[in-house]
Amino acid sequence: MLTIKSVDSLYVALDFENKRQALDFLESNGLYGIPVKVGMELFYKEGPSVVHELKKRGHSIFLDLKLHDIPQTVRKAMKNLASLDVDVVNVHASGGGEMIAAAREGLEEGSETSSRPVLLAVTQLTSTNQAMLTEELLISHKLEDCVSHLAQLSQENGADGVVCSVKEIKQIKRRCGERFITVTPGIRRIEESHQDQKRVASPFEAGKDGTDAIVVGRSITQSKDPVSTYQQIKEEFKHGKH
Repeated sequence: MLTIKSVDSLYVALDFENKRQALDFLESNGLYGIPVKVGMELFYKEGPSVVHELKKRGHSIFLDLKLHDIPQTVRKAMKNLASLDVDVVNVHASGGGEMIAAAREGLEEGSETSSRPVLLAVTQLTSTNQAMLTEELLISHKLEDCVSHLAQLSQENGADGVVCSVKEIKQIKRRCGERFITVTPGIRRIEESHQDQKRVASPFEAGKDGTDAIVVGRSITQSKDPVSTYQQIKEEFKHGKH
């Protein structure tokens, strides 16, 4: 029987144009073996080779591709992604229950070791706000209610957790239980700008509200001292959880 891999508390988003930039950043700052998130920009440029290079260097990998397609296509894609031995993958929860179940099936089929990647479902992007939901997507429900509904749908169809903002963590944990994983992007230190993300929070707030893991990109990768910033954010998050 397959076991499930685990999530780390902090993933650094490698939002770089290419593999060389990403590896140079990690190596020049001595950030060996830290958990990282590989998103569309980097994966679509480099393909599986970037995953192989990071794995060789001991990094745990959250492969953030947000699959959203018909169930059979997602199942086959997840089977391929599982064979890369990544640790966390995701789909868009709005693809529906059948698609989420197919993603889980594909991961189980493609896992060559005794453990499969963690399957997360993206509820709503952190760039989404209530106005966008109502005026552009024609969804009249409250954003928080939509997110918690999609979280329950995801859980019922085999997802291990969801990607959500800090604002929805407590509601999701109440509805789906404490063991249902929440991973939270949109993390900014208080003094930083929010840029294109609307539902953001500090590392301390994320920890205090009970999320299991956070994803941090520019705050670390564009810092003058990435190592110090990485450690500070990790400590702030840990302090919030206690």
